Amino acid sequence: MPIVHIRIINPNTTVSMTAAMGQAAQQQAGPGTTVSASQPDAGPVSIESHFDEAISAVGVAEEVLKGEREGGIDAYVVACFGDPGLLAARELTRAPVIGIAEAAFHLATLVSTRFSIVTTLGRTGIIAEHLLQQYGFSHHCRRIRAAEIPVLDLEHHPEAAFTRIVEECCRARDEDGIGAIVLGCGGMANLTQEISREVGLPVVEGVSAALKLAESLVGLGLYTSKHGDLAYPRPKAFTGKFAGLTDLALPLKPSTL
Repeated sequence: MPIVHIRIINPNTTVSMTAAMGQAAQQQAGPGTTVSASQPDAGPVSIESHFDEAISAVGVAEEVLKGEREGGIDAYVVACFGDPGLLAARELTRAPVIGIAEAAFHLATLVSTRFSIVTTLGRTGIIAEHLLQQYGFSHHCRRIRAAEIPVLDLEHHPEAAFTRIVEECCRARDEDGIGAIVLGCGGMANLTQEISREVGLPVVEGVSAALKLAESLVGLGLYTSKHGDLAYPRPKAFTGKFAGLTDLALPLKPSTL
């Protein structure tokens, strides 16, 4: 069986969260799938705003470029529920690049006609609402609920954070008329089974969902199209702190496709 290598990119810079998401993904990986995890060298320690996402998107692109230069990576997962830099990342590689929000929405609709999202902070729920509209899933989502916990509480105060998440999931189950719950943060990747047992509904978590979709795309021989807007970026000069991106030096050129 050929080995499939999937790279989990944590767009924030918290190393412990990167390790936890990588471990959760490896536990769900099929035979022959190897998972590695990375995060940018610089950027926010957590992503809780549009500004955080804008900064982290650069880091995501840089991590994909690093992976392309390493070689041997068959697919990438952008492991933040805002899917920061997703389309830019897809421009940089032929490998599939899956965002965890987009993946979770798709899988939730395969097990239920309606779902609710339980996320960390209310302001990030607004970002999730934008993604639902962008991806065409607004009519499937009943409600976006926030446990009102900072992302890093998942690391620093895990028991209290878990309790708040379960409470909000139970409210969603009892009040929203749904059949499934989507967890709205990559830092919840290791909580899925426990929450599902507590709530009694299918619980979809984006890191695992994206991993399984990535495995499927690789297995089917499907790759990111280089025809149209996802073609490699046109070579050009970058200045200042981004001067190193000049011409990008991509390992695959369009002429080889």
